[in-house]
Amino acid sequence: MIAAKPFICFLEKNRIGKQIRETATDGTAAKLFNALHIKKSGTPTMGGILIWGIALLVILISHILAYFGVFEHSLWDRSETYLPVFTLITVALLGAIDDYFNIRGWGKSKGINVKPKLFWLTLFAALGGWWFYSKLGYSEIHLPGIGDFEIGLWYIPLFIFIIIASANSVNITDGLDGLAGGLIIIAFLGFGGIAYAHGLLILTAFCGVICGATAAFLWFNIPPAKFYMGDTGALSLGATMGVIAMLTNSVAVLPFIAFIFVIETISVIIQISSKKLRKGKKVFKIAPIHHHFEAIGWPESQVVMRFWTIGAIVAFFGLILGLIGMGI
Repeated sequence: MIAAKPFICFLEKNRIGKQIRETATDGTAAKLFNALHIKKSGTPTMGGILIWGIALLVILISHILAYFGVFEHSLWDRSETYLPVFTLITVALLGAIDDYFNIRGWGKSKGINVKPKLFWLTLFAALGGWWFYSKLGYSEIHLPGIGDFEIGLWYIPLFIFIIIASANSVNITDGLDGLAGGLIIIAFLGFGGIAYAHGLLILTAFCGVICGATAAFLWFNIPPAKFYMGDTGALSLGATMGVIAMLTNSVAVLPFIAFIFVIETISVIIQISSKKLRKGKKVFKIAPIHHHFEAIGWPESQVVMRFWTIGAIVAFFGLILGLIGMGI
């Protein structure tokens, strides 16, 4: 929170502001979206740097203090946090490039085109899936209350799907002031609880650091937002959430803990499918679904608060399901 105001001033001074997209995912003009959000054009973006930057700073400080014997353990731990931290940094860089394209107004949709972005995200996810399978020996999934199921090489495509879906779902949801930030805190609290139950205390602390950094960001992101997290925040936090779900073998409860993210993504799939299969007919006034409610007259803050509430209730249910499935 101390760093937020000078960081926002830096973004404003250097004109690092969001450009409102002019085309929808299917390439048509995004007239309704522009009408709803044109007032937000120029608002500072790339606030995600504050989230992952502060998280990395805390990890570095913990490592230094552990080196001098002040802490018993560092948050930089090979078995628990190497992979989430690596994911956070790598995908954050991809998101930062996309944000820079948006700021400059480059690309048809003012950002990296969908295909190259998906290619790099898929490549990273494939490498991660291979590492989990071949180096760490992950090859099964756990279904709460039922047991573990060996899936062999199918673990790699599952891993790829989870990482891509998680990253894009958070990015899709990041469309209203405060919405994605609040839901990220809820999700990481949920996975922090599961990590703790698994005895992964350092990973639990890492989830806590992400929650704390995101909470500080959220203080300045609630309506009216002083800045946005941008793709450098949304993509990286989403991908990291997916990695933690795989690392804790709790992918079965991911749809509950990340419920709103899932619903948002499904709404986009439904909208695109409907327009292609029904000759342009829409199911929603505008997708993702948070914009639909905004378009029918709900105030932005009302949409955000209700989505937070629903997300928290279902995530809590997912946490209970995950713990019961472990026999706790």
